[in-house]
Amino acid sequence: MGGLLWAWGGFLPFRGSFMLDLVVLAMIAVVPLLSFSLYLVRYRHAYTAHRAIQVGLAAVLGIAVAIFEIDMRFVTDWRKLAQPSPYYANGLLWWVLYIHLALAVPTLLIWIGLLIGAWRHFPSPPAPSPHSARHRWWGKIGSLGMFGTAITGWIFYYVAFIAS
Repeated sequence: MGGLLWAWGGFLPFRGSFMLDLVVLAMIAVVPLLSFSLYLVRYRHAYTAHRAIQVGLAAVLGIAVAIFEIDMRFVTDWRKLAQPSPYYANGLLWWVLYIHLALAVPTLLIWIGLLIGAWRHFPSPPAPSPHSARHRWWGKIGSLGMFGTAITGWIFYYVAFIAS
């Protein structure tokens, strides 16, 4: 299907496509970067650095998710790649996918809300404001969602494309 680079197959020694492999590895970078950003704002009060990392992560993840979704829907037949998994036929793969999506979709919406709220309610350069408590609350929820999304994404990748 198509001559796009990511349609040629994955680069990890498993059954995943190029984009599946890329997203799995990218999340290995996202989790520590997110954690570092939270550390900077919480303990160093480095609001500008926090904003820069968060906007950078949002941009990179936004582009990656868009390309990933295009790939999954129009280029890669991920179900065919996952069929050799023993968890495909018994249904566990689907439960893991649904749990992953139940975390990923709300997390995406929370992150969008956090970014919009921060742009609207924080001064430039960023500093504490009356919006801080709300931002902190939703930031904790969004961070937990992102960690959960990464973990369930890695579990899904294992169940679908590594297990045999």
